[in-house]
Amino acid sequence: MSLQSPLGRVRGLGSAKDGVGHWWAQKITAVALVPLSLWFVIAVIGLIGADYAQFRAFFATPGNAAMMILTVVLTCWHGAIGVQVVAEDYIHAEGSKLAVILGTKLALGFLATFMVVSILLAGFGG
Repeated sequence: MSLQSPLGRVRGLGSAKDGVGHWWAQKITAVALVPLSLWFVIAVIGLIGADYAQFRAFFATPGNAAMMILTVVLTCWHGAIGVQVVAEDYIHAEGSKLAVILGTKLALGFLATFMVVSILLAGFGG
């Protein structure tokens, strides 16, 4: 039995102010991905029937390479944040939760790195 008041027991146990950063990052990446996704769809439609030389010429333009890199990085970042939120909400075993979050971040980090290097090599490589 504690002589502490209910307010005293819960004081300091509230929000750790950690989730706000994730929330903002998810919203900002979502908003940024709207015009980037439109650009991506238009770019893919424009590359229908293109051969490898035309594809490389498309990515040799710094603006197109930069837009594709932004699309790749923001999509992977947005996905990692989304999976983390779902894992934190629905996976209750701490070990499994950590494994899912870490595995997702590693996989998406490697995927983003691979795609960025591929874009740079396609546009500017030899």
